Amino acid sequence: MEQISVRKVAQVILMARELDRAEGELRGFIDRMNEEEQAALVAIMWIGRGAFEAEEFSEAYQTAFAEASTPTADYLIGTPHLVDNLEAGLEALGYDALDEEDALMMRGS
Repeated sequence: MEQISVRKVAQVILMARELDRAEGELRGFIDRMNEEEQAALVAIMWIGRGAFEAEEFSEAYQTAFAEASTPTADYLIGTPHLVDNLEAGLEALGYDALDEEDALMMRGS
């Protein structure tokens, strides 16, 4: 998963938790990502949703990259259970989303 850092995914999760007040910030953060990071973010969400298995990350990533027709921020913000799916996707890939989120919150306080 070299296309995106776990820290960036955790930042998306934290902003998505506060979507009612942080939607603009979340959109800007996702829009500033390069295409590879955006495709990886979508792939992680799909894995968390169960559309792909963790071992299929490469396939999910290639699919997300090839099929990107809607702005990524619009697509993700419009996805039900985005936070849960991103956390589950990271965990399926062997990363501890909550540890990374906690670390980010500690830095921000």
